[in-house]
Amino acid sequence: MYPKNSNSRRSFVKKLVGTGLIASAAPGLVLGNPRETFVLHPKESSVKNYYANDKVQLGVIGAGIISFYNIDAALEVNGVELVAACDLYDGRLQRIKEVYGDHVFTTKNYKELLDRKDIDAVLIATSDHWHDRITIDALNAGKAVYCEKPMVHKIEEGEAVIKTEKKTKGILQIGSQAVSSIVVEKAKELYKSGAIGELVLVEASTDRHSSLGAWQYSIPPDSSPETVDWDNFLGDAPKVDFDSKRFFRWRNYQDYGTGVAGDLFVHLFTELHHIISSDGPESIYSSGGLRYWKDGRDVPDLMVAVADYPKSPTHPAFNFQLRINFEAGGKPVDGFRLVGTDGAIVMHGNSLELTTSKFSSTPEYGGYDSLYTFPKATQKEFVENYKQKYYNRKENIISPAVEFRAPEGYDARVDHWASLIAAIREGSKITEDGTYGLRAAAPALAANLSYFNNKIIHWDPVNMKLV
Repeated sequence: MYPKNSNSRRSFVKKLVGTGLIASAAPGLVLGNPRETFVLHPKESSVKNYYANDKVQLGVIGAGIISFYNIDAALEVNGVELVAACDLYDGRLQRIKEVYGDHVFTTKNYKELLDRKDIDAVLIATSDHWHDRITIDALNAGKAVYCEKPMVHKIEEGEAVIKTEKKTKGILQIGSQAVSSIVVEKAKELYKSGAIGELVLVEASTDRHSSLGAWQYSIPPDSSPETVDWDNFLGDAPKVDFDSKRFFRWRNYQDYGTGVAGDLFVHLFTELHHIISSDGPESIYSSGGLRYWKDGRDVPDLMVAVADYPKSPTHPAFNFQLRINFEAGGKPVDGFRLVGTDGAIVMHGNSLELTTSKFSSTPEYGGYDSLYTFPKATQKEFVENYKQKYYNRKENIISPAVEFRAPEGYDARVDHWASLIAAIREGSKITEDGTYGLRAAAPALAANLSYFNNKIIHWDPVNMKLV
């Protein structure tokens, strides 16, 4: 059953300290001060030792921006080696060798990489419209797969990916790394404990205020049909003439990407589902527009959405509000707020704050109230009656905040890769498999359907089907 009642804040914090779930309190901060900050323990799995025959050899398909982040994170896990890379631009294959060594095999044909017997796992970090096809081919080739989010380009593609995952009994990790974060895990623990009472509302936003944040990525001066395999990039997308912007800034186009919803909303859905153990919403509505970045893109740079979650064994019915804004007035807002009947969990980056604020069971009077509109005699009578009835009235209980944060330099992506590597070595359960990935991707992609079709999208989160 979903949590309804919270323990007292002080006893709750003492319990956390006593169980050793917190590494240390920040210097000078102790129980009872207005604000308490605790540093969370890193996961041991990312630094564990390994035997020589436990080496995991990695191949990379798609060597763009996020791929380099992922490679570096994967190589932080003991025993992982990069042996091969595929990309459709010559310069990125050259850069892979510059950064990771001449020994790395490079190709423009991902099937050559999948045919290699020395590759245990592959990273798929291509444009979104290739995710399903390459994931299916990689699973059928017997490779463990780390596929960047969103899992699919279209909702209807998800069924085939999950079917292949189950048929091959393959290992599939979707790359929304926050589900492996120690901060998100702490938020899950707090929620399950009843620290904020019964969930009422969730708010999340990821605003940006820069050209790079709006996907105006650099284009190399040698970009041409000679250095880029354009036809292979297009795949099943509509055939158009070579366009460097479409290749290097593919997130701006529906043919290859999924816009702000597929790039950023999907992270917010993923985190929320992990924290409250939810299958997802049953309806999604979005609005927005192309307000600033009128550069030829055909996706909005501003989107707001509301998702309605039905009652489930792990949470009550509630509303989830999401926002992305690529013209944020110079002050982007990036955060996640779970509001409950007894308090709130506010997440930002590698930290979270827990506040508790429990309403008194007795009514209030005074201030912005109808009392002052009564005749003086009636006001006096009201106050006397109130004091007699609520002689032992308690004030609203508002406790100081408690902050939990990750250690300096912490990267959840390393833990997400460690989860995949542990599944390969030990057969442990994957953090974000295909079913989880689709239940996060589908509501995000439904926000696109709602925006472009101007209607509410209905989704069956249990059976994972549009209604």
